[in-house]
Amino acid sequence: MSPSMATSRGGQPFGVRLAAAMEEQGPLCVGIDPHAQLLQAWGLPDSPRGLRDFSLRVVEAVAGRVAAVKPQSAFFERHGSAGVGVLEEVLAALGESGTLSVLDVKRGDIGSTMAGYAQAYLQEGSPLAADAVTLSPYLGLGSLSPALGLAEQNCRGVFVLALTSNPQGAQVQHATGEDGRAVARSVVEGVAVLNAPARAAGVLGSVGLVVGATTGDAVARLGIDLQAANAPLLAPGVGAQGAGANELEAVFGAARRNVLASTSRAVLQAGPTVPGLRAAAARATAEVRAALRD
Repeated sequence: MSPSMATSRGGQPFGVRLAAAMEEQGPLCVGIDPHAQLLQAWGLPDSPRGLRDFSLRVVEAVAGRVAAVKPQSAFFERHGSAGVGVLEEVLAALGESGTLSVLDVKRGDIGSTMAGYAQAYLQEGSPLAADAVTLSPYLGLGSLSPALGLAEQNCRGVFVLALTSNPQGAQVQHATGEDGRAVARSVVEGVAVLNAPARAAGVLGSVGLVVGATTGDAVARLGIDLQAANAPLLAPGVGAQGAGANELEAVFGAARRNVLASTSRAVLQAGPTVPGLRAAAARATAEVRAALRD
């Protein structure tokens, strides 16, 4: 089964499929971040061959056991066309396993360029098509329209950067526009509009948000209503990365049920064996379930 066939299975919107996966497997997304240091730690060469071994071993360990898997495109792209070929294999393997893929590419552009990115990652038949991709809205949320439209057409999803935990992010995300709203708040409210039809239908929207679990009081301070967005919330920083139940309550509040916790290091450092990776993913899932429990 190709990744394209897998992602449109049953014609269900991405948000519906993600909610079902989170309910069944737990709200954990495992990242595949094959940077040079990890390859070395696993005893693998920093080459396309090592990249392939690393990535497909992670897929073998966690596919069908977590809600989603998130390959970081940059670590594949740095190996050129051979690395991109490995990424295609990884996406195909996830599709065949029935595990949702979130391709971390953080693309954001305008017009025909944005349409080209959308066709690469969201078009049926593309070897790089994923169930969802990450997007940057900082040329304006409207600039993402080609990707949003193609994602909806093909029953795929997107995760739009809203609030990130890196110190530099606040310079843009917390800045106030002419209407008095912070940029991050405008992004979230725009996503709420996009997800309104899903909300009316009583299902989770397919336009998600990236919100760091360690952003402290930023959500409350900037007047952001995450629950109203009806969005899946891709949240780095949960569990071993620092955010426990108290921090999650402060950041996400009543929207915690929509959180898909993203972790890479806590699982990948348990390699290189498949049993080790699998056990680490199970522990991370249990930690996340406990932290997100109401």
